[in-house]
Amino acid sequence: MKVPNTYVIIFSVLLLCAVATWFIPGGIPQTWQVFSALFEGFSQQAGIIAFVLIIGGAFWIVNSTKAVDAGIVRFIEKARKLERFSLIRNLGIGNIVIVLVMLLFGVFGAVFGMSEETIAFVAVVIPLAKSLGYDEIVGVCMVYVAAHVGFAGAMLNPFTIGIAQDMSGLPLFSGIEYRTICWAVLMLLAIVCVLLYASRVKKSRLGNVSAAPEIEAVKETKAGLGAWVSFGIITIVLALFSSFYAADCVVKIGQGEFAAPWLLWVVSGLFVVSSVFAIRSSAQMFILNMLMFTIVFMVIGVMGYGWYLSEICALFLALGIAAGVSAGGSADSVAKEFIAGAKDIFSAALVIGFAAGIIFILKNGNAIDPMLNSMAESLEGAGKTGALGMVYGIQTFLNLFIPSASAKAAVTMPIMAPFSDMIGLSRQATVLAFQFGDGFTNMITPCSGVLMAVLSVAKIPYAQWFKFVWKFILLLLVVGFLLLLPTALFTLPGF
Repeated sequence: MKVPNTYVIIFSVLLLCAVATWFIPGGIPQTWQVFSALFEGFSQQAGIIAFVLIIGGAFWIVNSTKAVDAGIVRFIEKARKLERFSLIRNLGIGNIVIVLVMLLFGVFGAVFGMSEETIAFVAVVIPLAKSLGYDEIVGVCMVYVAAHVGFAGAMLNPFTIGIAQDMSGLPLFSGIEYRTICWAVLMLLAIVCVLLYASRVKKSRLGNVSAAPEIEAVKETKAGLGAWVSFGIITIVLALFSSFYAADCVVKIGQGEFAAPWLLWVVSGLFVVSSVFAIRSSAQMFILNMLMFTIVFMVIGVMGYGWYLSEICALFLALGIAAGVSAGGSADSVAKEFIAGAKDIFSAALVIGFAAGIIFILKNGNAIDPMLNSMAESLEGAGKTGALGMVYGIQTFLNLFIPSASAKAAVTMPIMAPFSDMIGLSRQATVLAFQFGDGFTNMITPCSGVLMAVLSVAKIPYAQWFKFVWKFILLLLVVGFLLLLPTALFTLPGF
């Protein structure tokens, strides 16, 4: 049996909802509006669709420069040199490298939703894992599992939290305090599990480890005129922006806030100083430095200035253009890379429009309110905990067949958000349940193209991977539910 294409699934759901409006009490037949509903869906979600396409294109440009690849290779090389210290040898250089690499990719997953990019990094890290006496599964865990656990517990991921909170009517990236705790707990759990498995592998291979393969180097290029021009323009823009807006910075964390007129000047100064050293190293290091500070400025903008989708789009689009120019690319080559990135993520944008058509059908058929009332009545007596468990279970089940986070957010959040209001749950709790339900089973469902590609690169049969990972996924699902409970039982910042 073959799982149908995502578009087939969503269009089938749309047809089912159209038919349902004839039978749901209070509904009005809308069957003949099926095709126009697609147009209405795209129109209503135009902002989110533009956001996804621009962010995807910008990140594609950054990835095409090999800046992140170069940073990973440098990190790995420096970590291996630490073995000359006795303390490091006693702790085990392998253990240290596993922890550091997993934390790095966990941050990538949490901050900018690294997923597809892990395919390339698996090929880089597996030779490192083997050189330390481990197997391919450990290499996959160091990159793919770490990034996806970070993805599930994300704090700033624009493709999950950004879209889900927007569709739930919540402030962008609100509730970051508890999400950071969740991320730390989930990453600790993942690291411990991988270390235990790695220890068993190393013991079984002790005395039978082949010569350590070399890590494939990434060719770094000397920073040229483009990098210096980008640096100069960014410095001028930061100086002007700080001059006019630094005094307006009021950082809001949860229910508290404090004025920070110095923050923008300090971060801008750090960018300028670090960029000088980065440019003298290579173009890739300068681009990596820009990427890191872009994330910092995004956090400052969201928490200190109330930035939303348009400002974040502008920030990352500027990063993409600056990265392409800094790598020595022409205007045409930068444009081509941007189009390639937008094309790569267009399927997710298309799904958002299709999914919004479902909501249009249900709303215009007056079917949503009866559905929500029916769901609420079925949960009468279950309490907040039972209701939260149901929401979590639905998201987890859907992810087995629709691994796209943006697609599920578009399909489920417009319904789950008002449903949570009816049963007394925080909308933030519903968003967190969506995150966990979306993230964990990505690492086991054969419907995930990223997982299958990673296993193909690592030459790991799916059956072998399933045998290794199913207990870990089950543990994550249980811990995820335990982390959801405080959102229903206590008043948390931003929840």
